[in-house]
Amino acid sequence: MKARVTVMLKTGVLDVQGEAVRHALGTLGFAGVNGVRQGKVIELDLAETDASKAEADVKAMCEKLLANTVIESYKVELI
Repeated sequence: MKARVTVMLKTGVLDVQGEAVRHALGTLGFAGVNGVRQGKVIELDLAETDASKAEADVKAMCEKLLANTVIESYKVELI
């Protein structure tokens, strides 16, 4: 079973990398980009075959390591 975790900064947390990308796009002539939020995608190949157990395990991984839950939110998808 595979899982995809998408981690993004929470709303209200300054996204310095996203702002740098927005600025760079403007200098390259891509007008009209009012905001950019940058995050990360983590794909996991799991041995677990039970979907509910796999999702619970991945959420525990996010809480302990994959996301800084003080400033980041995450979404888990089983794929």
